Amino acid sequence: MKKTIIPFGPQHPVLPEPLVLDLILDDEKVIDAVPTIGYIHRGLEMMVERVEYTEMGFVVERICGICSFMHGMGYAVSLESIMNVEVPERAKWLRLIWAEISRVQSHLLWLGLGADAFGFENLFMHCWRMREEVLDIFEKTTGGRIIHSVNRIGGVKRDVSDSELAAILARLQELAKAFEETARIFASDPSIAHRLGGVGVLSAADALETAAVGPMARASGIRTDTRLYGANLYDQIEFEPVVETAGDCLARAVVRMREIPQSIDIVRQAIEKMPKGEGLPLENKPRGNPVGETFTRLEQPRGEVLYYVKANGTKYLERFRARTPTFANIPAMIKLVKGCDLADVPNIILTIDPCISCTER
Repeated sequence: MKKTIIPFGPQHPVLPEPLVLDLILDDEKVIDAVPTIGYIHRGLEMMVERVEYTEMGFVVERICGICSFMHGMGYAVSLESIMNVEVPERAKWLRLIWAEISRVQSHLLWLGLGADAFGFENLFMHCWRMREEVLDIFEKTTGGRIIHSVNRIGGVKRDVSDSELAAILARLQELAKAFEETARIFASDPSIAHRLGGVGVLSAADALETAAVGPMARASGIRTDTRLYGANLYDQIEFEPVVETAGDCLARAVVRMREIPQSIDIVRQAIEKMPKGEGLPLENKPRGNPVGETFTRLEQPRGEVLYYVKANGTKYLERFRARTPTFANIPAMIKLVKGCDLADVPNIILTIDPCISCTER
């Protein structure tokens, strides 16, 4: 058997960020893959020793532009846990609403990138046009389309009026109706089924063995979602994690498609349940410096993210660590690439929704 080694990345049309897989081939079959990361490592753990904890949240948001809101939220929740800060209820609901809107825009972005990767340019443009409407909502309510900076330790910086929330919900529900046609295309187009169906199958046993998270695991029949634990007001929301059983690239796409209208419905529930009225408190500012350590878990669009924070009573944190869902899903991705055709590697990599900026921190 003659082996050929082909480097996939760091520059490739399906990779928005640099990642290298050294693919070991036997003819057109991939028999092994060796990942190399670290091209955009930014040293956040060292940075926390030099940036005050009150300002570090702005840095954490910039771990990833797509997940920026939830990174800022995770950092704030971590410090609130250490400092025993009680967040006003309306601020908690606003965080939940922005988090679910963030999930919608992230999935729309991924669906567009996926369509572009297998040559469906019209579908790519359509998904990104809908995502622009979601970014307009972010811009109007937070002041930023990508980096929002509304999370504070103890609450949020901005309020959204009840009338504006009602208008946002109406706009999102219109988007959900328009998205039904997109979902129908994904489900029925034969070219999509040919490129994604039966490709990159991750069994439930393999998903558990590789500790896959998020849509990657749920597409393999694993009912896992950190929102089920009820933190951050999710105990007051009625929802069931979206689960598919096929475990292939198509199933991972379907999970994300089904989560878009689900997140819009969660926004509806949040708007109905949150306290009404203008001028309600939005922030309880912490006093002193934090002492202690904590783990925080959130369900980002790509899956479970873990934050570890250790504070020593000074204005600088001692440790900050983020384990992001892409990092957790890399072992599953390598398992899927082994044994596949070379032509299927780009689609398999894309269906984990990779974010290398998140991974390398």
